[in-house]
Amino acid sequence: MKLPLLLAMLMMGSPAPAAEIFGGLTVHDVDTPLNKGGFERGLDVQAGLRGSRIRALNAIGAPSPYAFVSVSTEGATNLAAAGISWKIGHRFYLRPGLGIAVHDRSSHVVRGGLRGDFGSRVLFEPELGIGIRLGERLAAEASWVHVSHATLFSDQNPGMDNIGVRLNFRFR
Repeated sequence: MKLPLLLAMLMMGSPAPAAEIFGGLTVHDVDTPLNKGGFERGLDVQAGLRGSRIRALNAIGAPSPYAFVSVSTEGATNLAAAGISWKIGHRFYLRPGLGIAVHDRSSHVVRGGLRGDFGSRVLFEPELGIGIRLGERLAAEASWVHVSHATLFSDQNPGMDNIGVRLNFRFR
């Protein structure tokens, strides 16, 4: 069983209610100035949930917890991530987030003589959404998700950026 599928099944059993669900498509492993991407190609399907704001963390802006899975349509790297994010704004907003991800990329990925393995199964997962509310419960976001270990676990660290769109549905 693939790692993201197993993590998704474990997250579904969580007793915490979701305040919002989201889903979308991202372009997989985009080559950007932040990473040495482009090792893999294709699209990813992303699905996740966000909880209500954590009032105990008011000192840092009461972020919301999130979790998502991203599954490659081309059989490339899949990942699952969890973290916290802040929504800044109302109709138009920014949603920066920071989490931890696990992935299933092979250590045998090579492009142009460079190794594409991440150097660690556990990665940091900063992300940014730029969104617009389309209605009382519906919003659309452009999203950027980066995974990397910042060379903390090894010198091997190409990173990966996925860029795409999400639709968010808020329950309350």
